[in-house]
Amino acid sequence: MGLLQLPQLLVPTTSPLLSTAVSLGMSGLLLFLLPFYQGGIIGMADDARTGTTSIGTLIDVGKANYVSLLLSYVVVVAIAIAFGIIVAIGAVVGGVGVVAGGGQPSPAILAVVGLIGFLLVVGYLAVMVCIQFYAHEIVLNDAAVAEGFTGSVSLVRENLLSAIGYSLLMFVGGGVIGGLSGAASVLLSPQPPLQSMLPELSLPVMIGVGLVSILATALLGAFYATYSVTFYRNIAGSSGFRL
Repeated sequence: MGLLQLPQLLVPTTSPLLSTAVSLGMSGLLLFLLPFYQGGIIGMADDARTGTTSIGTLIDVGKANYVSLLLSYVVVVAIAIAFGIIVAIGAVVGGVGVVAGGGQPSPAILAVVGLIGFLLVVGYLAVMVCIQFYAHEIVLNDAAVAEGFTGSVSLVRENLLSAIGYSLLMFVGGGVIGGLSGAASVLLSPQPPLQSMLPELSLPVMIGVGLVSILATALLGAFYATYSVTFYRNIAGSSGFRL
């Protein structure tokens, strides 16, 4: 997965058309490969908890659960789009209110808009926390798509504090991985404002930065996959879920 993200880091920003084409192409490829990878890495992590695992597990589990995970991923994306549409509508309504007020928004309007925005963000995060174990349910409990989401919601509800703590740790880990990828992107393909501030990297240095980014993504991703499955197994067992 790290290798598949590398072309987007290497493409020069001085060629906007090429950069856009590569970004769209690789994003589309990752979109269709992600369910396979997600299912496979969960299967590998489950094996690794008690013994050894192999790429064969990733392939077998990824293929067996691909359709269910793809459909589930579409649902997750649809939820994100729905919240995005609501936020966009709220922004338009707020803008209309400002214009109607002669361009000088009142503190009351700003307070209401801010409160609505805050509630939407909290609502979106709450939904994501509740459904975050849908893939684990599908892969490890052989659940259908709907059962994956309902099972995740029930599991989080019964282990709310633990699930929130787990989510915070995963958020921090995701931020570290995202930060490393962002730093690699800036070094390998700096945007015009930074081009004059950063030294031009030689080919060996660029290769080294790319390798570090890939290895960091692989190591952190493997750790978090194993931690995720172990956490799920622990709280599922304490909640009486089937294993």
